[in-house]
Order: sequence, then structure tokens, then C-alpha cells
Amino acid sequence: MRIEIESKNPNVLLDRTEVYFRADHSGEGSPKRAEVKAKLAEALAVSKDKVVIDHMETEFGKGVSTGYAKVYGSADSAKRFEKNYLLARNEMAEPKRPAKKK
Repeated sequence: MRIEIESKNPNVLLDRTEVYFRADHSGEGSPKRAEVKAKLAEALAVSKDKVVIDHMETEFGKGVSTGYAKVYGSADSAKRFEKNYLLARNEMAEPKRPAKKK
């Protein structure tokens, strides 16, 4: 799998860089979120705990996925600004379970 960074936009107010990327995975299945997160962290020279993948879509029949990720200045900033379900998808928090009705 090969990752290409299409654009990077700094967002100083939220202590992050917003990244649009393209993953070429020809001849393979759709990549897992953890694999893409590791490749993005490597390409941007940051640790994996600072990268949050917001969404990723695979183009049918092409072996190419495009997506949007956020690279935070610290893991604490990511936990402060991101919603819990996105943190859970990125393996940075435990998913919250709704309370059972009695």
C-alpha cells in the first residue's frame, strides 16, 4: 500500500493539521484503518497516537481509497476535541455503551 498526501491545512485554533490523502492498494483488499493510520504517521513523521482518521472511502474496482485525517499536536488535544465514537474507531478510547433501561 502506498499513501499520497493530497493536501495539508494547518488549523492552529484546534492544534491540528487536516490532511486529505489517497491510498493505492491495487491487488489487495480495502485497507484497515490501523494500517492507513500507521502509514500516515510514518509519512508525516509523527506518532500514531496523534493521528485520527475521520473517514475513508474505497473506489469500486480501482484499488484506491481516499480519505480525511486529522493530525493533532498531542494525544491530549485529540482526546479533547474529537468525539468518542471517532476515538473508539481509531483505538484511542473505549466505546461508550448506552445505559440499559429498567
